[in-house]
Amino acid sequence: MTVAEELTPAVPESAADAAGPDESEEPIKQRKNGLYPGVSDELAENMKSGWADTELRDLRPIAQAAETAARRAALSARFPGERLVIPAGNLKTRSNDTEYAFRASVEYAYLTGNQTEDGVLVLEPTAEGHEATIYLLPRSDRENGEFWLDGQGELWVGRRHSLTEAGTLYGIPASDVRELAGALREATGPVRVVRGYDAGIEAALTDKVTAERDEELRVFLSEARLVKDGFEIGELQKAVDSTVRGFEDVVKVLDKAEATSERYIEGTFFLRARVEGNDVGYGTIAAAGPHACTLHWVRNDGPVRSGDLLLLDAGVETHTYYTADVTRTLPINGRFDEIQRKIYDAVYEAQEAGIAAVKPGAKYRDFHDAAQRVLAEKLVEWGLVEGPVERVLELGLQRRWTLHGTGHMLGMDVHDCAAARVEAYVDGVLEPGMCLTVEPGLYFQADDLTVPEEYRGIGVRIEDDILVTEDGNRNLSAALPRRSDEVEAWMASLKG
Repeated sequence: MTVAEELTPAVPESAADAAGPDESEEPIKQRKNGLYPGVSDELAENMKSGWADTELRDLRPIAQAAETAARRAALSARFPGERLVIPAGNLKTRSNDTEYAFRASVEYAYLTGNQTEDGVLVLEPTAEGHEATIYLLPRSDRENGEFWLDGQGELWVGRRHSLTEAGTLYGIPASDVRELAGALREATGPVRVVRGYDAGIEAALTDKVTAERDEELRVFLSEARLVKDGFEIGELQKAVDSTVRGFEDVVKVLDKAEATSERYIEGTFFLRARVEGNDVGYGTIAAAGPHACTLHWVRNDGPVRSGDLLLLDAGVETHTYYTADVTRTLPINGRFDEIQRKIYDAVYEAQEAGIAAVKPGAKYRDFHDAAQRVLAEKLVEWGLVEGPVERVLELGLQRRWTLHGTGHMLGMDVHDCAAARVEAYVDGVLEPGMCLTVEPGLYFQADDLTVPEEYRGIGVRIEDDILVTEDGNRNLSAALPRRSDEVEAWMASLKG
């Protein structure tokens, strides 16, 4: 990182906090501990000129422009006559003058394909439906020095698209977001906003919206993502394919992880995610030994020992925000011992039953129930819980060792569509185009005195990303072996 910018303007908490274009002309203020005392008139004048025209005039619409337009049309049809406001969100401070990497709100990215901070999509009601405008920060100003003095200026963080360029890319007319808050304060008529992303926009609408109406908008946009279109399915497959390669990378370096820690595994997978995608879709779980019994073990600071199992739960996120979510439980030395194989094979059998239950017209809960039944049967068979199996399932006694649900919807969020109504999601029916995970597990905690000592500290989860098709399902992550003997052969081939 270079020395922090010497001068910086007075930047509002949100670009939308500015009431109008005049406020965007605030003078650049000196940084408290900057090494330069100020900017001379001569330097300021010099920096204004001598720059080539870099406007991009040969742009084409983004690959998903037709899909985002269709999504906006569906939204328009659901809320006729109402102004709809969907913000991307703002940068969040990590510490002092550094920010977290920005990720636009899913609702905004789903409807626009744009991923830049401070953006806002507004659908204005018309007699025919709605007219969409995407409000963005224009290119940083060269006249007032913003482009080289502002911490978010072009010479510090890179070039933004001009509003003309943005209009071409996203197929939506683009306007200056710094003028939006003032316009929204003066607007009349019914309005809804997606809350939680942009405090400035919400403040401008505070007397015009209600929590109940805004929640209806959020729920609709969550349920709209339950069935994926062709573009989304393609992106999910890309995410899974990169994830498969990331798992292969990890197996090849397990010896180096043994010499260091679980973080070598995390870092290895992250490299693949950043090279082929945008990021990881969620914090990688690289859980070796008894850490595999902690469902969301993301500290990844423990030892990696030969003879233990590694539970790796990881997913690459594509540049369009679609994420994979895959888990494999691997013998670190390449071979399952007798007890590990017994537990692993039970989870595999449960997952097979769960995947078989994924088909159009089935209840969403069916795959969970199928997998849990197999696990309950195994626990009764092993003498860990008293049967019959129906009693175990009715009382949920298997949950001491199975702990979690068997899957969830997948898409732009790893736990996608979470705001959907219960009757549309967990109590709903599967349809072609839905994508979900099937991920049963068994976890025998290291301090669980109710199980034999040789079980303790063993955690196994197997997770795949399953697309509901017209005639059944497709395992998007089938390229990663699952059966215990196939896992061993796969690991041997990669290490060899």
